[in-house]
Amino acid sequence: MAKFEKANSVSEWLDQRLNTTMLTKVLMTEYWIPKNINFLWAMGMVLITTFMILLVSGIFLLMYYKPDVNMAFDSVNYTIMQEVHFGWLFRHIHGVGASVVFLIIYIHMLTGIYYGSYKKGREVIWLSGMLLFVLFSAEAFSGYMLPWGQMSYWAAYVITNIFGGIPLIGDELVIWIRGNFYVADSTLTRFFMLHVFLVPLAILGAIAFHFYSLRIPHVNNQTGEEIDFEEESNRYLAGNKKRSKVIPFWPVFMAKDIFVLSVFLFFFFYLVFYHYEFAMDPVNFDPANGLKTPAHIYPEWYFLWSYEVLRGFFFDIGLKASDLGLMAFGFAQVIFVLLPWLDKSPKVAPANERPYFKQWFWLLIMIMVILSIFGKLPPTGANAWVGFFSSITFITMFLSLPMITKKEAKTYEQKTETKTEETIVFSTLIKKEIIQQALHKKISDNKL
Repeated sequence: MAKFEKANSVSEWLDQRLNTTMLTKVLMTEYWIPKNINFLWAMGMVLITTFMILLVSGIFLLMYYKPDVNMAFDSVNYTIMQEVHFGWLFRHIHGVGASVVFLIIYIHMLTGIYYGSYKKGREVIWLSGMLLFVLFSAEAFSGYMLPWGQMSYWAAYVITNIFGGIPLIGDELVIWIRGNFYVADSTLTRFFMLHVFLVPLAILGAIAFHFYSLRIPHVNNQTGEEIDFEEESNRYLAGNKKRSKVIPFWPVFMAKDIFVLSVFLFFFFYLVFYHYEFAMDPVNFDPANGLKTPAHIYPEWYFLWSYEVLRGFFFDIGLKASDLGLMAFGFAQVIFVLLPWLDKSPKVAPANERPYFKQWFWLLIMIMVILSIFGKLPPTGANAWVGFFSSITFITMFLSLPMITKKEAKTYEQKTETKTEETIVFSTLIKKEIIQQALHKKISDNKL
């Protein structure tokens, strides 16, 4: 057993038993972050904070929510909203947080794509991030069902029905997920368990894994520069902080994070108090009714782009339209995961320094916005055709990405070779000039 001396403080007592000093160094004071980054690198901290807000507000809501088809709607819209002191505030915080968390996720994800943070040893970081996206999606969908309003019920019906398209096991899988032949009380209780226990637990584990995956390759930077973190950290610790290209996570980087977080919280609570209605569909204030279908069923805004891909194929093309839509939907869910292997360019740089990829990136955002807009509109007339062509464009973009980035890589290699040749020629000329000057000086000295 190790020897323990009398501690002079609580922190020293803990350090002797848990080695907290070393833990603080590894996780905070000697965890190094590149200097040349911007406010977009704070989105991870903003995301964790929003998740914690959702956890806390969810715990308060859990005290009064009833996971029963006969009481769920009233427990939310009457008990929580009208009878519990400040119950309305916790529901607004939870509802706005559920939407804003996806805004942060999309910003974080698109930042990673723009700066190439998924390449060259950072593939596991990207994969763990996409795992978090899937888990947050599952959390959002399971939570959307709990108020047991009209849109909750019919969204659950449509989404669970998607699994019926899986060959061989589809029909049985739908019954297993619902716990019944239709969306019923057993479905609500299953989704309640997922939302309050299983998925949040998985999210916490995935967050820990995501942070751990950053340890070896480290955080990317704005220019994609290869940084020798050991050399730069030694320079920083030696006192040469200005020349060092890195800063410690705590307190320097965290101070910047806290500033961005403060601005975000101001924006967040402004939405909570003054514009919370954007996060609550008016159709969902009607109790669930399995005998009355809403005129138009659609998910929350953060799922609209993939929902439009699902329903974009509204006519048969060799296969049934429903099968084509399901295949396209599956493609849309998986393709982002494969991005590190679809991008064939070895260059780690922001999109503005990659001419072909830059056009691809901004077109991707434009197409996703169009899909989201038309995903909320009825799929009739011109709307259906816009959705169809946008879905085809979305799929084609990812299929063409390997060819686009290969061409870009070839151009980059040619430029690199040209620069290398120019450097060699320039160096040769300089050497020649130096030799000539030395000879000229020697001849002059001899004459003297």
